[in-house]
Amino acid sequence: MNVIRVGSRGSALALAQTRLVMALLEGEGAGCELRVYTSKGDLVRDRPIQAIGGEGVFVRELESALLAGEIDLAVHSMKDLPARQPEGLVLAPVPRREDPRDALVLRAGLTCLKDLPSGARVGTGSPRRAGQLLALRPDLEVVPIRGNLDTRLRRVETDLDGVVLAAAGLRRLGLEGRITQLFSPLEMLPAPAQGALALEVRAEDRELLSRLEAISHRESDLTVRAERAFLLGAGAGCHAPVGAWCALEGEELVLTALYGEEGEGRTLTRTARGDGKDPEELGRRLAAELVERYREEAVHG
Repeated sequence: MNVIRVGSRGSALALAQTRLVMALLEGEGAGCELRVYTSKGDLVRDRPIQAIGGEGVFVRELESALLAGEIDLAVHSMKDLPARQPEGLVLAPVPRREDPRDALVLRAGLTCLKDLPSGARVGTGSPRRAGQLLALRPDLEVVPIRGNLDTRLRRVETDLDGVVLAAAGLRRLGLEGRITQLFSPLEMLPAPAQGALALEVRAEDRELLSRLEAISHRESDLTVRAERAFLLGAGAGCHAPVGAWCALEGEELVLTALYGEEGEGRTLTRTARGDGKDPEELGRRLAAELVERYREEAVHG
């Protein structure tokens, strides 16, 4: 393979992420060519994700290009990727993960979440973030928002007191100076695999998979595999409040996860440990435990 054809969405963040991967590959001696695609999620911004196709709405065009042989590698935000790959596609090991935490961006003059006045308006398009935000400050008004990162930031300058965004996206675009407050992962559990990049290739392309091993990061790969296994095991829809964060402590994986069902208005959180040799088993085990306990509570009150 002489030149790796790399597919990306056209947003500023997607391009920054893809160019990061291309730079890593070029550092290993590979040649890369960028090809840009537009997803349905980018085209339709005035309706909720679930109303325009739900899970996978930001990745289908790139996956179709991969399967058609138009590109060799698709770069996604891992948290945008459905828990299951289409037949014929696989994920390469994960490169070094960016900060997985959620960040609060407030308008000028406001300093942190606890100092927001009662009734302050904070925007997020995520039911996971909305629920955890209201658990911290039930007196806030949470406003549903969509759009790319720049669009959401502009809302802080117009009609919102703040927004909650992924710290990773802000950092990758050099906008970390806009962050007012970072939530710890246990204060606001991130989306599974938040901050990680997904490198998706055709399953048959063993040569490229081998080359991508060179830019992988073991800790990031192990923790992301556990979090995605939890997501798959939980079977949650794209609009359910589900979060997960895994840390590697020595050779032990510690996975904390949040589970809820759409429209229920309640969640459960649990932590489980594994030896690091089988991150998928840890994710599946915790998913089964949380889902069972959640449904038992629904029956027994």
